[in-house]
Amino acid sequence: ATLSPASRRACHRRPAPVICGFVRGILDTVAGVVIPPYATDWFELTNLDLFSVTITGWQMDDSSNGTGKVNLTGITSIAAGESVIFTENAATASFLNTWFGGTPPAGLQIGNYTGGGVGLSQTGDAVNIYDASAVLQANVVFGSSDATAPFQTFDNTAALNNATISTLSLVGTNGAFVAVNDSGEIGSPGVVPEPGSLALLLGGAALLGLRRRRN
Repeated sequence: ATLSPASRRACHRRPAPVICGFVRGILDTVAGVVIPPYATDWFELTNLDLFSVTITGWQMDDSSNGTGKVNLTGITSIAAGESVIFTENAATASFLNTWFGGTPPAGLQIGNYTGGGVGLSQTGDAVNIYDASAVLQANVVFGSSDATAPFQTFDNTAALNNATISTLSLVGTNGAFVAVNDSGEIGSPGVVPEPGSLALLLGGAALLGLRRRRN
């Protein structure tokens, strides 16, 4: 899904590098509680700027805040209005089957990241996104994951940046739905918010959605 230039104009107010989006969809694959078929953390990054953003060389880190950065791979650019997903470890086929029954939104990109110490913790953690020059582009902090089925991803449609997020996904709100092949998961991977949901949008980089797994 994409947004019209008018609905993204508020994002284009900060000097380059410009990526205006969110991490929207953190949920933990809590050991012994919820283990989805793809069994990995994931987060979503959405570009709400007017132009495509090249992310070659970009990295992520958790609450170690830059001391344990790992590369984001498999995606080289995010188009204006595009939402992409990154999973810890390669789990594209299983992820798509779980959430979409193997029929994902057209053109949905899934990349990955792998490395020691970047697993997102069930008791709270952070996601930090850095550009190729190691400049922080987006950050969110989150608390303990949902511990009651169905397990909800964190929803940062408000586009909070450098802030703690706590809102959980609700079916029918901001595009959230129950995963096609896992009734124990609620989230909105691949869904770009409608213009009306962008009223609180902050310019610059931000994270939209995450899912997390207990270390």
